[in-house]
Amino acid sequence: MSAQAIEAKKVVVSEIAEKFQNAQSAVVVEYRGLSVAEVTELRRALRAENVEFKVYKNKMVQRATESLGYGEINSQLVGPNAIAFGTNDAVAPARILADFAKKNDLLVIKAGIVEGKVLGQDEMKEIAKLPNRDGMYSMLLGCLQAPISKFARVVKAVSDARGGSEEAAQEA
Repeated sequence: MSAQAIEAKKVVVSEIAEKFQNAQSAVVVEYRGLSVAEVTELRRALRAENVEFKVYKNKMVQRATESLGYGEINSQLVGPNAIAFGTNDAVAPARILADFAKKNDLLVIKAGIVEGKVLGQDEMKEIAKLPNRDGMYSMLLGCLQAPISKFARVVKAVSDARGGSEEAAQEA
């Protein structure tokens, strides 16, 4: 192999490693048997959530994951694989891929890396069930707002009760 070819491979491995480092999550899927139209539909759904979907040679991905300490995912890097990299939302890639897999059983979620932790297929399917970032913020705000709302109702009830007894005393 020429020095130029070796250098080109090093560049690709470095690019893949950088994508893993910059991603909040990365999901490895097997896409064998999907039509071009189905892959295009999947890419469109992923792009709408700012998720990058890339196909690399397994050996290049294995070198990148080993260099980052994610080597345990390498057993899943067999066959035609693609990787969805999510940089804005750790849940988005898994959620979109799981939704797509429900309609297209040829897409198989194999494994993933979420915030630096290698996860298996079952764990990735559980992550896919989580709401997106906006949904989580909404849930958090609801939890924070509930005690304040209850407190406000109690204060109003106490105030109304005191106001009612003062009115009765004034009338007498």
